[in-house]
Amino acid sequence: MDEHFYQQKFQEAVDTISAKDFDDAGLHLSVNLILESVALKIYKPEWASNEQSPLNAPGRIFFSVWVSEKSIKEGKLYYNIHALKLRALKAYTIPARSFAEEFRIRFEEDREKWDNVSVKYGPLTLMEGWVVL
Repeated sequence: MDEHFYQQKFQEAVDTISAKDFDDAGLHLSVNLILESVALKIYKPEWASNEQSPLNAPGRIFFSVWVSEKSIKEGKLYYNIHALKLRALKAYTIPARSFAEEFRIRFEEDREKWDNVSVKYGPLTLMEGWVVL
């Protein structure tokens, strides 16, 4: 996999996004190499157990889009929302399973807007899908 190529493509996508819209919503974006994948993550620092290091905090909620050697062979670009170790988020007290269930109930209203999506995962992966790469 040409990691530099995909990092550049993800960064180009980030550069076309309205920074004002994301800033107004308190969202941050990052493009990183993670687990042999190039990933674009969208997150809020306050949705992490460590706001100074939200990308590496043990507890965090984030949306990601990624490509890997495997996904390239499949011709897919994957996306998902993770909710990791919610008990580490001090400002919230909802149990992970309850949070996942509530998320999935509300997600049903918009599910048809997401290609090839599934919510049949444990509480850490709230939803996951893919689009053609």
